[in-house]
Amino acid sequence: MTKIFYDLVPSLSLQSCLTIGNFDGVHIGHQALIKRVIQESQKRNLASVVVTFDPHPLSVVKGKTPPFITLTEQKLELISQLGVDYVFCLPFNKELAQLTPKEFVKRYLVKGMGAQKIIVGYDYSFGKNKEGNFDLLKELGLEFGFEVEQVPPVIFNGEIVSSSRIRRLVQAGKVKEVRPMLNRFYQVRGTVVEGQKRGAKLLGFPTANIALKDELFPKIGVYAVWVNVLDKILAGVANIGFNPTFGNDFLSVEVHIFNFGQNIYGQKIIVHFVEYLRSEQKFASVEQLKAQIKLDVEKAKTILAQPENQIEPI
Repeated sequence: MTKIFYDLVPSLSLQSCLTIGNFDGVHIGHQALIKRVIQESQKRNLASVVVTFDPHPLSVVKGKTPPFITLTEQKLELISQLGVDYVFCLPFNKELAQLTPKEFVKRYLVKGMGAQKIIVGYDYSFGKNKEGNFDLLKELGLEFGFEVEQVPPVIFNGEIVSSSRIRRLVQAGKVKEVRPMLNRFYQVRGTVVEGQKRGAKLLGFPTANIALKDELFPKIGVYAVWVNVLDKILAGVANIGFNPTFGNDFLSVEVHIFNFGQNIYGQKIIVHFVEYLRSEQKFASVEQLKAQIKLDVEKAKTILAQPENQIEPI
């Protein structure tokens, strides 16, 4: 069972093998790095530790960040599922941003976490103005008595797997291409809120309108999805867009869950995006829209029935 701390714990006496980073998305590159830490910690009888930050350092240093693939809650869940012993989610603030690489390593990694070995990714940098790199970390290892290892990037389809690559694909609606790089479907989370109440009454397809917590969501359009709701995983279709047939001027995310009629207002749900079906379009009549939704549902059911598109039960 992973223990998660949101700052250093002075009473915790560790001898650790650790890695450090932002880990947005916890993609297969991050997973390889964390699995290497676990492997090495078991071999040496050390605690396996992952160090990350909240908020993202860019939000403090530059005041802006790209939209995140995973917000902190989900990121910590995904890291924990890999089986690491401890996660330190350090509060990133201006004081931490001003620490030199040496001060950061000494205070946090050596004294705070008892680092015996530090394993980092191929592009890792740290400390004030990102002045720290792998070579400096090796020098500090000699000074403070820890080993350092660098893990190479993970390549998928001839390209390095990175958070920025995944972000671009999600924003382009290419959710199917993202799945192998995440080892899961791309997902968004949110709370079901009251919408325009058109789904069931006007269209014959009840929809759950979601107030999104996530910052990154696929491009406008219709998708085949799985939905976590009320401790079940159910099939459905999701529409991200402005409902042009009805002239909406605000973005909404609506999910029609197949064969489901329960009241779920206020419930937290997770939507897993399996495949892009079509772009959003304006229809000449409600009847035309209903006919298209029926086609969308049938297409989504066919896609979700395929063995490669199944999802693990809760």
